[in-house]
Amino acid sequence: MSTKHKILELLEKNRGHHLSGEEIAKQLEISRSAVWKNIKLLEKDGYYIKAVTNQGYSLTDDNNILSVQGILPYLSNENFSKKIHIFHSLESTNKTAKEMAINGHEHGTVIISDSQTSGKGRYGRTFYSPSGSGLYMSFILRAEYLNLPTVPLITSATAVAVCRAIESVTGKEPKIKWVNDIVLENKKICGILTEAMSNFESGTIDWIIIGIGVNIDTNDFPDELKGIAGSLFSSVSEGTIRNRLAAEITNILLSSNDWLDNPQVYTEYKSRQLLFGKKITVIQQNETYEALALDLDEMCNLIVKKEDGTVVALSTGEVSIKNFNA
Repeated sequence: MSTKHKILELLEKNRGHHLSGEEIAKQLEISRSAVWKNIKLLEKDGYYIKAVTNQGYSLTDDNNILSVQGILPYLSNENFSKKIHIFHSLESTNKTAKEMAINGHEHGTVIISDSQTSGKGRYGRTFYSPSGSGLYMSFILRAEYLNLPTVPLITSATAVAVCRAIESVTGKEPKIKWVNDIVLENKKICGILTEAMSNFESGTIDWIIIGIGVNIDTNDFPDELKGIAGSLFSSVSEGTIRNRLAAEITNILLSSNDWLDNPQVYTEYKSRQLLFGKKITVIQQNETYEALALDLDEMCNLIVKKEDGTVVALSTGEVSIKNFNA
């Protein structure tokens, strides 16, 4: 780790408190001039650092930069930080995750980007991903670490994990619109895209890539999207929120397999659903029809009743509710 990043780590761990140049120099075994030089480099990178005579340096609360050092204080296991890779801009975190998986990166690798130029949603849709306004992250999970019979439930379990993380960090209580949309105040605030990488020879799954995109605020969104897209906050959020949310999602997904194998996940996924009892439009391949959403089965397939009375279980497809922005 560079001296600059070591200083940033100290400032992040002590955010809200001043550290003197002498104290930083002593802890890192460097000169006071080296401290000053690297503080200036951090400011050049966009960090707002308050310097007070006879008190020292501190990070101000409006710092909104994603960094491993900013995420580290909120991780339940500091070893997770060794698996986190942060980029200023990527085409897509899922695309980079797949490339890194092919190149041998380990289970639990996390890819985070401040922005995406070609963010991906379901069915090839784009996911608008401007700098500073959202959290865009992907996880590489090796199949050998997962309980394969529950792999089809990964998207549903991830939705529960993201809801838990949002509640823990913000106190807000998001809902889920089958299959993978996270909703707050009737607007979609998060999408999840799960992709499998198979071994051609054996026909088995080698890797699972989980992509998560959360709208933190929509202040920088174009007007045509502001009325449609939802976000966690209606105005600019406080500076640590993206790092804290990234850490909490990582904590849940990497700490254990409980988020996937625990029966409580199914119960919670079901309890957070907002479709039950509502008339919906189902779009499946070349078929579109109206139906009533009834329930979920044990594999989180959506049970619906068509207008002709036929009851079917949906494992894939898209559903929408009239006058609903998600």
